[in-house]
Amino acid sequence: MYLKSFVFIGIGIGGALLLSSFFGLFGERVDFNTQVKPLLNKNCIACHGGVKKAGGFSVLFRHEAVAPTKSGKPAIIPGDADASEMIRRLTLEDHTERMPLEAAPLKPDDIALLRKWIDQGADWGDHWAYTRIEKPDVPAIGTFWSRLGLRNNAELDWAKNDIDHFTLQKMKEQSLLPSPQADRATLLRRVSLDLTGLPPTEQEVADFSNDKSSGAYEKVVDRLLASPAYGERWTALWLDLARYADSKGYEKDTERKIWRYRDWVINAFNQDKPYDQFVVEQLAGDLLPNRTDAQLIATGFHRNTMTNDEGGTQDEEFRTAAVIDRVSTTWDVFQGTTFACVQCHSHPYDPFTHEEYYKYLAFFNNTRDEDVQSDTPTLRFFKDQDSVRVAELKTWLIAQKTQPEQVQDWVNFVRLTEPKINSHDFDQYVNASLLDAKNFGVQDGGSARIKTVNLTGINRLVIAIGTKAEKAVLTVHQDSPTGPSLLTIPVINTGGKDTVMVYALPQVTGKHALYLTLASPKQLKEWVVIKWVSFRPALPGTSATTLSDMDAKLQAILNAKPESTPVLVEATGDMARKTHIFERGNWLVKGRQVQPDVPKSLPPLPTDSTGKPVPRNRLGLAKWMVQRDHPLTARVAVNRFWEQLFGTGLVETVEDMGTQGIQPTHRELLDYLAAEFMDTDHWSMKRLLKRIVTSATYRQQSVASPELIAEDPFNTWLARGPRVRLTAEQVRDQALAVSGLLSHKRLGPSVKPIQPEGIWQSPYNGESWQLSEGEDQYRRAIYTYWKRTAPYPSMTTFDSPSREFCQVRRIRTNTPLQALVTLNDPVFIESAQSLATLMQQRGKTPEQQIKAGFRQVTQRDASPQKMAVLLKLYQQSATYYEQHPADTQTFLGGANATPQVAALTVTANTLLNLDETITKE
Repeated sequence: MYLKSFVFIGIGIGGALLLSSFFGLFGERVDFNTQVKPLLNKNCIACHGGVKKAGGFSVLFRHEAVAPTKSGKPAIIPGDADASEMIRRLTLEDHTERMPLEAAPLKPDDIALLRKWIDQGADWGDHWAYTRIEKPDVPAIGTFWSRLGLRNNAELDWAKNDIDHFTLQKMKEQSLLPSPQADRATLLRRVSLDLTGLPPTEQEVADFSNDKSSGAYEKVVDRLLASPAYGERWTALWLDLARYADSKGYEKDTERKIWRYRDWVINAFNQDKPYDQFVVEQLAGDLLPNRTDAQLIATGFHRNTMTNDEGGTQDEEFRTAAVIDRVSTTWDVFQGTTFACVQCHSHPYDPFTHEEYYKYLAFFNNTRDEDVQSDTPTLRFFKDQDSVRVAELKTWLIAQKTQPEQVQDWVNFVRLTEPKINSHDFDQYVNASLLDAKNFGVQDGGSARIKTVNLTGINRLVIAIGTKAEKAVLTVHQDSPTGPSLLTIPVINTGGKDTVMVYALPQVTGKHALYLTLASPKQLKEWVVIKWVSFRPALPGTSATTLSDMDAKLQAILNAKPESTPVLVEATGDMARKTHIFERGNWLVKGRQVQPDVPKSLPPLPTDSTGKPVPRNRLGLAKWMVQRDHPLTARVAVNRFWEQLFGTGLVETVEDMGTQGIQPTHRELLDYLAAEFMDTDHWSMKRLLKRIVTSATYRQQSVASPELIAEDPFNTWLARGPRVRLTAEQVRDQALAVSGLLSHKRLGPSVKPIQPEGIWQSPYNGESWQLSEGEDQYRRAIYTYWKRTAPYPSMTTFDSPSREFCQVRRIRTNTPLQALVTLNDPVFIESAQSLATLMQQRGKTPEQQIKAGFRQVTQRDASPQKMAVLLKLYQQSATYYEQHPADTQTFLGGANATPQVAALTVTANTLLNLDETITKE
């Protein structure tokens, strides 16, 4: 005791300061991510980051920050703030030298924090979203005795599952209490809209209200998750992410038939395809062993990129644009990180370098699509006689004892028409041109080169050719326009339409340039147009140098015009592309060549079950994204599902979990759900959703006291239930559902329901909106034909995107135009007319009819005040239509056009327009 006192007295005041410094260095550590990086991002990185490195100093990465600057000395010396130029410049009085330049000086507390951080070693922490997902402990709630079951406790009585422990902990930190559970009708409507996108029926509300069993709500959730409508609701979300449309985009915006991809997504959700498999098949289904048609169709995710069919455009430019779009979309959708800016320079805020962008792009640079008009490669679906021919070809191949992989290669060729060389790759034109910048055309005396074709084992030329010329002859020469003639082709007058032809080639080995020359003496200026060529071995069992009946059958199959859908196909061998860094993002200025790889700030590519590294292609990349150690994929998925249910994600910036995104409100809950999603639920999306919607947090009433709204206006701490306006699709689907018009027909081609005149302007081909017939007019909104330059107007008014690019999060607006849609759009008028008919059937008096209509639309009874307003509206409308019979006839038409029906229709239309109708409460 004496010694301790002596030591303390001996220290004195100077020693106390020394102790203070000691505890500053070795006591509480400065956290780089939460304390230092926000300061650097706000004040320094604009001049000292990925884009600019003034003075040779950057604070983007630690190795750059502690490296020598242009002066030859580092600006940060870890462990010695006093010797660090950064601290000196922050504390200067001279504004011409003080940092930050031309801005207010940092606050003394901020400088002290930076000084302390440097003295502690200037550690560079990893951003939370880039660290491995570890499952946190579930917070304890209640008291010790209540957790043992010996005492009652309100917290334990309220909580339904582990989610509630996390949210309750945050509420308590904010001195908030959870709200009571919503009434059964409101809760059922909420969960029905969330899980299926459709409101419940009156019978379903009655059944749930009367079911007093402890598992009543869970049974409802299970029923909704098992409903086919579930897949349609969640597909609506996914189509925004996949930038799905029925047209190609850009100015011409012609039709693209890719609806089979939409059907694949619907089926994937309904089958509860595990999310990791869901990701892999969309990114690399074509590379899976023994791939199925469905897995090929899944790759339509990245064939939704736009194609520019306008004349004069350069295919390679827009092929490159599509590849860049795929890179950006993959990061936006699955990684929740802004990666697009790394195309031009290293990321100014997150740990991704300019070079890493192009290493990542290399994974996507080898697909066979090339911005051609035909949208190939496409998977073709043969029917009738064409299907018989394909079966006969396959039977023939098997009968020749062909190896299974060779049989599959031929089947792939007739179904995908790959590999082939598109004619825009020909060069050394003489009296020839790339017509409309799309297909090669040649006139009499003209020629062109096909670069480097490996002819070893090649005995067939397959060519898509067309002309209006008579007696034109095309000759294939080896190595030069006057070299040995390999093949002479009498070109058939096809009326200008391209026809696929098969020709036998002589035996040649090695790689050669091939030259095409044309003689067309009868019509010197008539074009012979070639779309593509393919070099293949002879069919097994046929002569190498002579065509057979099977070659004729192959030609007939290739000339068939079956339905098809765009898919991804990987280029191999000589067709594989090299990837170069684009200097400052310019695709025309190619720098150093790079190989496929992932950013160093994230885990490396994994190994397969045998310990071998995964292939450096899209399949390897997809497997990397869904490995357990990847920090982003599960977090992003969980956050997106949460945002769809609560209106706001646990990370509000769903599109950006990086350092510039908004920090998570419940980071531990996000990590807990992500870990459970992977480890317990095995990536089951239905289990994840069930976990969330069965929580007490989700079940709370959305009605809040003025005090709670004042304390937490945006429901950040989840002390009340979600109240969010319905999506564009749900607004329309609900109107059709409650009026009895909704068709439950599922899957298939897109439909064209009624829309106002004059929306479409298609100068290139004169397309018009051809109204669908019968129940197709009343199908769910996700089946509506989507033209990028003229999307369905009522849905764009309710914030649906044009889908030219991926949109991760819809911005919610509230404009008068939306009310004009629900009051005047033909769909809502017809829905109101049908709803009025239902109301007539369910009541004898106007009051009874209005009560029935309100219950039909909102699933609850109207208050006396609302009934009074609605009844007054009905009476005023009835009086008006009695005085204006012509307006009654115009409004309704038909034999039942009475003032009373017109007034009831106006009232029904108003019910569909109520805030509580288009809002999920």
